[in-house]
Amino acid sequence: MDTLLPAELVDAARRVIDANRAAGRRIAVAESCTGGLVSAALTEIVGSSDVFEGGLITYSDESKTALVKVSTDVLETFGAVSIAVAWQMAQGALAATGADVAVAITGIAGPGGGSERKPVGTVVFARAEKGADPEHVVADTHQFGDLGRGGVRLQAALCALSLLVPGTPDP
Repeated sequence: MDTLLPAELVDAARRVIDANRAAGRRIAVAESCTGGLVSAALTEIVGSSDVFEGGLITYSDESKTALVKVSTDVLETFGAVSIAVAWQMAQGALAATGADVAVAITGIAGPGGGSERKPVGTVVFARAEKGADPEHVVADTHQFGDLGRGGVRLQAALCALSLLVPGTPDP
């Protein structure tokens, strides 16, 4: 296949597209630290447009509030790399795209930006589904470690894709 992306990422995206096509589900993503990598992988798959509704790259706090309606109070209270922000990003992606399921990714890819509490390699994921109870938060924090910027982003993208496969347990 003619692609710039790693084969494992494209293979994971193909599984997501095929499984969601079979389930009749439309998907969306809200990405921060992955900067569009998940969307790029999904759109590598021929015919992905019948499954992939869209991706929102919300790298800055301002874009998180403008594009996926993350509350400035939540950002100020918990920080951009938090379950509260990831959950609002996922909910906002659902609302913005009309998809059936959305996954959000926010984290610290490095090499800088980490802290003792949130070191480089900290990535938070959330998944929201149309019609689900919005009070039931489906989100988790993963510590990938300092794998280098590319390594953290690749692992985050792979994890996000796995959360888009129908029937995947909560993160």
